[in-house]
Amino acid sequence: MRAAVVNTFGGPEVVEVVEAEVPEPGAREVRIKVAAATVNPVDAGVRQGVFGGAGKRIGLGWDVAGTVDAVGVASAWSVGDEVVALDYGMVKPLGTHAEYVVVPTDAVALAPRTVDVVEAATLPLNGLTAAQALDLLALSEGSSLLVTGAAGAVGGFAVQLAAQRGVVVTGLARAGDEELVRSLGAAEFVVEGRAGAFDAVLDAAVLGAPALEWVRDGGAYVGVIPQAAPEGVRGVRATAVEVQADGGRLAELAGLVDSGVLSLRVAETFSLEDAPKGHAVLARGGVRGRVVLVPGA
Repeated sequence: MRAAVVNTFGGPEVVEVVEAEVPEPGAREVRIKVAAATVNPVDAGVRQGVFGGAGKRIGLGWDVAGTVDAVGVASAWSVGDEVVALDYGMVKPLGTHAEYVVVPTDAVALAPRTVDVVEAATLPLNGLTAAQALDLLALSEGSSLLVTGAAGAVGGFAVQLAAQRGVVVTGLARAGDEELVRSLGAAEFVVEGRAGAFDAVLDAAVLGAPALEWVRDGGAYVGVIPQAAPEGVRGVRATAVEVQADGGRLAELAGLVDSGVLSLRVAETFSLEDAPKGHAVLARGGVRGRVVLVPGA
């Protein structure tokens, strides 16, 4: 099969599409024939060597949408099931940017029925990150939340999920993104935060310490890069989410897509062979929606 990998660290040009062995599922695993897989900032970090692995061939890709085509012993899935999944792991021989991927059975959920496979591929990583970050904040209905990077992938999901829970959301983004952010469910829109103005901040833009200042005394802050949250001050509880594969939670998110609570956004699609071009689009910044690779294109 074909797979996108890096053998050395650098810019988009170091991404290679190589021939690799088709992986076989073990116990409690399934193999998915990849129909679509998203390019995320974490892939850029892997490509640049942020997570280590020098001297190794490293596969790329965490999100996948496709069809189960083989199952291991004790798998809850059947060949032919149309699914989405999160393939967690920073430094791994193969990722979802391939024609086939093997994932644990409990990382898998049925794909949303109301969107196409390319859109479905944008859900797992960013949707689970937003949902699990909100779990850490544990906000009650009526609480005030500032979401930084509210027009981005994680931020956009966070706005929608928090608003659905009855949280009063303020979205922080570029001025030109106001219409989008309000359409996602934000009650207010700002381009700068206000000191001590919010019960909590979900810092999808990775602003760090400045965003912490916008939380009221005794409030909560959650970042999206593990081990990178600023130290809490003024009684503010500060932490960061480390996303976990969770098929049950992913199924809940797919249900919210089908019920119209969550919208999915695709910026551009590329064939697997053009994976370096997808990385180049992401590297330019300002992308609204996700870049998606389609192996069959």
